[in-house]
Amino acid sequence: MLDLVIDARAAALSPGFEVRRILPYRLKRMLGPFIFLDHAGPVNVAPECMPDLDVLPHPHIGLSTVSYLLDGQVTHRDSLGVEQIIRPGEVNWMTAGSGIAHSERFEDPALLAGHALEMLQTWVALPEKNEEDAPAFTNYQPHQLPVFTDTGVWMRLIAGDAFGLKNGVQTHSPLFYLHVELQPGGRFGLPRGYPERGAYVAKGRVEVSGRSYGAGQLLVFTAGVDPVIIAQETSTLMLLGGEPLGERFIWWNFVSSRRERIEQAKADWQAGRILLPPNDNSEFVPLPQDKSRPAGTGGSPAPQALS
Repeated sequence: MLDLVIDARAAALSPGFEVRRILPYRLKRMLGPFIFLDHAGPVNVAPECMPDLDVLPHPHIGLSTVSYLLDGQVTHRDSLGVEQIIRPGEVNWMTAGSGIAHSERFEDPALLAGHALEMLQTWVALPEKNEEDAPAFTNYQPHQLPVFTDTGVWMRLIAGDAFGLKNGVQTHSPLFYLHVELQPGGRFGLPRGYPERGAYVAKGRVEVSGRSYGAGQLLVFTAGVDPVIIAQETSTLMLLGGEPLGERFIWWNFVSSRRERIEQAKADWQAGRILLPPNDNSEFVPLPQDKSRPAGTGGSPAPQALS
C-alpha cells in the first residue's frame, strides 16, 4: 500500500533559518507534477533576527511556485511589480514560465510579539508546452477555496480537483493539493483517479494499515489503492499528487525538460536578463558556484529558495 516513506531533511535557506525539505528526494524526485516541497516553521524569532529569515530576490524558470501558510504572514515581491502579503488560508500561485525573480520578506509585526510563522511551499513543474509561458502571479483568497467538513475532519482544496471539489486556481496539468485537519480518531482517504498520490504529515501522528507515522514524514502510496488515514492525535496533513509530466532537470531554482535551457537560465541571471523586483532590487542571491552539470530531476546545487 505504501511505496515509500520520505523523512524530511533539514535545509538552511539563510543563516539561522532552517526548513524541512521533503522533495526532491533521491528515490522520489517528483510526486505527480510536484518537484519540490518545503515546510518552514513554526518559528519564533527575536526582533534583531527577523532580517535573517528573508529570502532575497532570486530567479525561477519552468515551474509554478505555490505558497500556503498555516500561521504568520509573508510579503511577496516579484519582477512583474507585484507586492502581495499572504496570510493563512490564502494561496500565492506564481508561474515563472520563461523567467521571473521574486523575494519573500518576513515583515509581519506579529513576529515581534512572539507569534509563529509556518508555511508550506511547493514547486509544480510545467508541461513542456507551458515552460516558456509569460510569467504570472495570482493571490487566491480563502473564500475562493472550497472547504469540506465531516465528523473529526476539516479540509480545504488548495488547488486542482479532488473529491468532486474544484476551485478557480489556475493549474497547467491534472493535480490535487489539499490541507486537511483531523481530530483524534478522524478518518480520511486519498482522491481517486491520480496515478501518484502522497500525504505529508505536517503535525501530529496518523495510522495507516496498523502502522504509525508522525510529523515530517511524506507517505507515498501505491497507485490504485484506497488507504484509510486515521488520526492518532490532532493532525495536519497536506495531500498532493497528480499526473506525472516526465523527466525534469532541476538545478538551484531552475526546472526544465531540457538541460540546455537551464544553462541559458544561469547565463540570463548572471547577465541581469531576468529582472529584479522593481520594489526590491537593492540586493539579490547570486548564482551559486557551478561544479556540475544539471542532472535528471536532481542536479547540483540543491534548491535554495522557499519559493
